[in-house]
Amino acid sequence: MGLTILLVSLIQVFSRAPRLAPAPEPGAVVPPLPDTALTVVLPAYNEAANIGPCLTSLLGSEAPCTDWRVLVVNDGSTDATAALARAAAAACGEAGQRFALLEAGPRPAGERWVGKNWACTRAMEQVNTPWVLFVDADVRLRPATLRRALGQAIAEGADLFSLAPRLRCDCLAEWMVQPIMASLLGLGFPIEAANDPASAVAFAAGPFMLFRREAYGAIGGHRALAAEVVEDLALARRIKAAGYGLRYRLGLDALELRMYGDFASLWEGWTKNWLLGLDGSVAKALGAAAVVLLMFSGPWLLAPAAAIAAALLPAERLPWLLALALAVAGIALQLMLRLWTRSQFQVPLTLWWLMGAGGLVVAAIGPTSVWRTLSGRGWTWKGRPLA
Repeated sequence: MGLTILLVSLIQVFSRAPRLAPAPEPGAVVPPLPDTALTVVLPAYNEAANIGPCLTSLLGSEAPCTDWRVLVVNDGSTDATAALARAAAAACGEAGQRFALLEAGPRPAGERWVGKNWACTRAMEQVNTPWVLFVDADVRLRPATLRRALGQAIAEGADLFSLAPRLRCDCLAEWMVQPIMASLLGLGFPIEAANDPASAVAFAAGPFMLFRREAYGAIGGHRALAAEVVEDLALARRIKAAGYGLRYRLGLDALELRMYGDFASLWEGWTKNWLLGLDGSVAKALGAAAVVLLMFSGPWLLAPAAAIAAALLPAERLPWLLALALAVAGIALQLMLRLWTRSQFQVPLTLWWLMGAGGLVVAAIGPTSVWRTLSGRGWTWKGRPLA
C-alpha cells in the first residue's frame, strides 16, 4: 500500500510540476540578456575531485547576460582545490577575465559558522551585481543553463529561482540509497505547493539558487543563517515568509548533480540532514525511517521467508503463499518506481534490485541522524564539526 501510494503520488506531483523553459533549438542564435549582470558564486571546501569539471561547465556556458563572472571561494581547503580552480580557468581561457578566486579566510572567533555559510557571506562582500547564483561544486551545467534560468527568473519576477537537478549515481552506495531519497524528497516537498504563494511549503535546491540581490540582502542572506546546517531550506522559507517570489522548477535537462562519491560521504551527508530535513522532529525522523524499512526492505525480506515457510509448513501453506504474493507485488512496485524514474529523469535501472538493501541503510540513517544531531557526536560535514 505504501509503495502504491508513493508511486501514484509521485506521478501526480511531477505531472503538474513546473519546469525550466525549453532550451532553444540547436543552432538558434540567442543573444545574452542586456541591462543586467550576474555573479556565479561557487563555494568550495576540499573539492579537488569536483572543482575542475564544475568550473569548466560554468565557464563554458553560453553568455547569460552581457556582464557576468564566476567567483570561486576557497573555504580553507587543505587539498588542491584552489590550484585546480586556477588551472581549470586558465584552460578555459578565462583566468583574470570572467574568473576570480577568493580566499574565505578564518571564520570569526567565538561565532558558530557551519557548512558553506561563511564562504557565501564572504563572497557577497565582493558582489554588486543585481543577480547572484550560488552553485555547488558537485554540479555540472549544460551550456544554455545560465541563460535559460536567468531569463526565466526575470520574466517570472522571481526573487529566488531554484532548479531541481538530475541525480547522477556512480558508486554502489548511491545506487542503493539515492533513488529512495529522491522519491522521498519529491513527495515530501511537492514542487507545486512550493511555487504557490498561498502555501506555507517552501523548498529550494541548494546546488542551484539564483537570487535577486536585493531580496537576498533583505532577508539577511547566509550571514543571518550562520549556524543553520540546512541553509537552502531556511533561505527558501525566509524568501517566502517575507512575501518574495519563490520559483522552484525542474531542471533535469539543464544540470546534473552527483552528491556523494562513496559510502562514507553518503552516510555523513544524510545523517547530517535527515532529522533537520524533517523539521527537527524525532518522531518524524524515526517514523520515516521505519516506513522506508517496511516499504523497501520488507518485501525482499518477506519473500524468501514466506517461500521457505510455505515449503516447510504444508498445513499453513495458503497464508504463507499469500504473504509471498504480497512480497512479490511489493518488489514489482519497486521496479515500477524505477521504471517511472527512468522515463522521467533518465536514471537507469542499474542495480534496482538493491533497493531492499538501500532501505536498510536509510532505516539506519534515521536513528543515527537523531543521535548525532541531538548529541553533536559525529555530527560533521566533510570532517568539520557542526555542533
